Amino acid sequence: MTLSTDRVSPSRVYLEACESYRKQSYRNRCYILAPGGVEMLQVPILHDGARLITDVRVDYSLPWVEKTFRALDTAYYTSAFYEYYRDELLALFEARPATLWELNSSLTGYLLGRCGIAAELIPTTDFAPPTTEAPATFKADDDWRERIDPKKPDTVLHDLGLDRPYYQLFSSRCGFIPGLSVVDLLFNEGPDSISWLRA
Repeated sequence: MTLSTDRVSPSRVYLEACESYRKQSYRNRCYILAPGGVEMLQVPILHDGARLITDVRVDYSLPWVEKTFRALDTAYYTSAFYEYYRDELLALFEARPATLWELNSSLTGYLLGRCGIAAELIPTTDFAPPTTEAPATFKADDDWRERIDPKKPDTVLHDLGLDRPYYQLFSSRCGFIPGLSVVDLLFNEGPDSISWLRA
């Protein structure tokens, strides 16, 4: 499947690679819309004392990959574009990246590409606390490290001007549900995801 020709301009995105791992964050979880409502998908991690986000290892002793794809199949099997992305997405999980950082990096790169966003993902090389002046490479308003947090009010879509609906498979049953994983947009809108993001 080809991407929309209406791509977002190439940009640089700095990913925080020097922070300590934070529990109860979006680093190892996301939400999808299943037939019964919103469902959380979670990647289990090993609690082996690793503190740096790049060192946190994924726990493959649990059958979470199979569980995740059963949930995705149930939620999106009849959506317009799921079949085009399912096998590629599954392959990223079946590659069994050792760390959460590696898994998240491969998923982020894949999803950005499939949504039509041309972005260079750059890991940071040192940690700049959000309370200090932002590095010269970006403006303070572009620092989203503390703004996307499940413990804070979810105003991200509103702040970006994206608080508008797109087609969701179960919207006739429960209305539009914001704040879901980008896979919800991708599986329902496919290559036109970029049009919704740009609108």
